[in-house]
Amino acid sequence: MADSVTLFTSIGLSEQKARETLKNESLSLALKEAINLANGVLGAASVDKATGTLLYSMASRLKDLRRLPFLTEQIALHKITTELQLSAALDFVKSHPQDPMNVAEFETACGVGVVITPEQIEDSVEVVIKKHRDQLLKERYRFNMGLLMGEARALLKWADGKIIKNEVDMQVLQLLGPKTEADLEKKPKAPKEKAPENGKKEETALNGEVKVEGRSLMEQLRGEALKFHKPGENYKTEGYVVTPNTMRLLKEHLELTGGQVRTRFPPEPNGILHIGHAKAINFNFGFAKANDGICFLRYDDTNPEKEEEKYFTGIRDIVEWLGYQPYQVTHASDNFQKLYDLAVDLIRRGHAYVCHQRGEELKGHNPPPSPWRDRPVEESLVLFERMKKGVFAEGEATLRMKMVMEDGKMDPVAYRIKYTPHHRTGDQWCIYPTYDYTHCLCDSIEHITHSLCTKEFQARRSSYFWLCNALDVYCPVQWEYGRLNLTYTVVSKRKIIRLVETGTVRDWDDPRLFTLTALRRRGFPPEAINNFCARVGVTVAQTTTEPHLLEACVREVLNDQAPRAMAVLEPLKVTITNMPPTTQVEVCVPDFPANEARGSHTVPFTHTIYIEHSDFREVMEKGYKRLTPEQPVGLRHAGYVITLQRVIKDASGKVAELEVSCTSSDVAEKPKAFIQWVSKPMQCEVRLYERLFKHKNPEDPSEVPGGFLTDINPDSMQVIESAFVDQSVAGAKIFDKFQFERIGYFSVDPDSNKERLVFNRTVTLKEDPGKI
Repeated sequence: MADSVTLFTSIGLSEQKARETLKNESLSLALKEAINLANGVLGAASVDKATGTLLYSMASRLKDLRRLPFLTEQIALHKITTELQLSAALDFVKSHPQDPMNVAEFETACGVGVVITPEQIEDSVEVVIKKHRDQLLKERYRFNMGLLMGEARALLKWADGKIIKNEVDMQVLQLLGPKTEADLEKKPKAPKEKAPENGKKEETALNGEVKVEGRSLMEQLRGEALKFHKPGENYKTEGYVVTPNTMRLLKEHLELTGGQVRTRFPPEPNGILHIGHAKAINFNFGFAKANDGICFLRYDDTNPEKEEEKYFTGIRDIVEWLGYQPYQVTHASDNFQKLYDLAVDLIRRGHAYVCHQRGEELKGHNPPPSPWRDRPVEESLVLFERMKKGVFAEGEATLRMKMVMEDGKMDPVAYRIKYTPHHRTGDQWCIYPTYDYTHCLCDSIEHITHSLCTKEFQARRSSYFWLCNALDVYCPVQWEYGRLNLTYTVVSKRKIIRLVETGTVRDWDDPRLFTLTALRRRGFPPEAINNFCARVGVTVAQTTTEPHLLEACVREVLNDQAPRAMAVLEPLKVTITNMPPTTQVEVCVPDFPANEARGSHTVPFTHTIYIEHSDFREVMEKGYKRLTPEQPVGLRHAGYVITLQRVIKDASGKVAELEVSCTSSDVAEKPKAFIQWVSKPMQCEVRLYERLFKHKNPEDPSEVPGGFLTDINPDSMQVIESAFVDQSVAGAKIFDKFQFERIGYFSVDPDSNKERLVFNRTVTLKEDPGKI
């Protein structure tokens, strides 16, 4: 170690920096090689500090170590002398991975041999100062001097930045003279833009896209395209492995795709999509759409034991409900024969072998290595064919790949035996490929440009590249993004099945769950879910979000979409004593009170009406503004104020009916509140939902020691069988949405029929601060 520290300090590194460098094994090895090579080039001369700094910077930034000898020579011979030139050199070798490299092109791209004289710098700065002279004289030293630097550097790409800055400072001083007291005063801040009256950031539309807090989802995804590689330039991505065939394969890829962005959404058809998948759908389909590309819906149907037709149709239904149309619906099973042929090729190339270790032997962090890893290729070929023909029992043999994954997992399984008929291929196959084998090869077959997946698959990125390169097929690029998680819920398929089996919820679409079918049934509009994904943002970091943020997006959409109706959930009969029993008045109710031009409906107003039981109290309390013996109340939209005359109670002493008188609101004193009411109503069933779990993280043993099934909120669903709703909802169809005034947003449930409507409460009108 002491020798290494001495070697590193000999090129100008401090002792502390040298010791820090030694902690990074790959960097220290690259730097040692660079120093030794440089010493070989220089002979008796030693590496000076400027050269040493460039060698260190090159060793720490270079990804393709094949280029280390070449770049070291360029630095040692003082052809590359500045950080600017080094950056250009690193960019050049990254974008030109093929051999042999064109040295003349390299030297031109890196400014090798270009000499910038002091006179050239002086003349160029003079040109820039003259261009901005009037503004400089006006703003003086408050002018953005970085602009002058930037424009001067653009004229003299390879000039030393420090020399340019000194020349800019000198010429500005000559023009303006020394700084005055006024120049030293702080620049006044620009006045802040006035916030909209509703306190929210303005939302506008761009080509029909809803903009959320300044940037639509499409705008965010177009921005992501700037971070990602361009189609055909996969090799520019950090960590991408370049082989002798890479450039040929990329050329063929570009010829086939025309440089089009291609993504895919690859769900397993063994369950229903949940809220986390909404981000994946928006990211994959949205990224393609934002960049004029295409997106495949590809079912990862390699596990026939758990796949059912309802999941295939349900997944596509939800994708289209969210507003996306797949370019093509494909299946991993479409490629079973091709995948098998590639597996045979992998064995022939010496990269795979048939293994007889049992599944239980491979569990744990450090399973024993396979004793069959080095079995002859021909033997593995014969055994793999016998696996295909059904000679072995399940678990008796697997095909494993000879590689180590990033998480340390060694030789992952490529094929296993399952004597289960497949949903699409029947009993044609008894061996099925695994995700680790299938996914990257299906991406390759479909010429995917950007394989977008969640962060937990980062540990499989190197194996993704390895397998494509081991078979010499086109290799896409895997990009990871953060998962979207919600508190107060579980989304694991296994755990949802347990909730269904125990009768805690009715099925995958129970409105208390956060599967996308459940959210649709509850009444969440697809636009709200997409807007929520936009607000969460296209983040790389994993995101855990509170449900109320999703509910806020729902309210924003439904406020504009859901027509108003009046309903009472706990009806209290009210008889108007000064109105004849035969009288009926038609009251006009606007569908959207904020914009009455959008339409209205009429409801009857008669001698008998019903109000919400909680809108009456026998004893007046401070702050209570609704009906009491001492306090009249207004009736929404009716134009009347009612005053209590008599309270009628049942045998148990409970208030059963009220008798009131009514007065036109034109002559009555203005009441403190207006309440909703119904007359000649429809009787409906209403289901009110709260959070299914009591704790934020029901899967966390520290919060819920007994497990998620012990954390169920007993009040998560309340069924009101005899709620009254006004006649305007008659004829409503499944999933139609309404705002029941003063109560919340409601959606028609699929349990509804011609005789009886069932409504699910989607969300309350405002977030309830008293929620569990």
